Amino acid sequence: MFGIGMTEMVLIAALALIILGPKKLPELARSLGKGFAEFKRTTNELKNTIDLEIKAEDKRHNQKVAALNKKKSLDNSDDETPVPETDETSIKTSVKDAPIVAAEKQEKTEEDDVELKDNV
Repeated sequence: MFGIGMTEMVLIAALALIILGPKKLPELARSLGKGFAEFKRTTNELKNTIDLEIKAEDKRHNQKVAALNKKKSLDNSDDETPVPETDETSIKTSVKDAPIVAAEKQEKTEEDDVELKDNV
């Protein structure tokens, strides 16, 4: 305790007994005990208060971060262009027309080939 060995503690107790006398030594020990208890109680209260403040600050910080993340996600969702919804009929129509368009392209390329041969 405090770097004091057993022999040093016995020596200090003997000197206190000689200097203060047997009547005042118990009173001094009692007042020292009360002082240490009060000091311990005060330090525990301070520690608890600091812990509560740290937790409250963490909670406020987490709420700010959550609000910023929410705002950021809302801003990002506004920037995205909405995908146009297609209904079933437009899909069916485009699928039905696909072979016709492909056939027209084929005919056009054949006509272009014939024109090229004629020009040569």
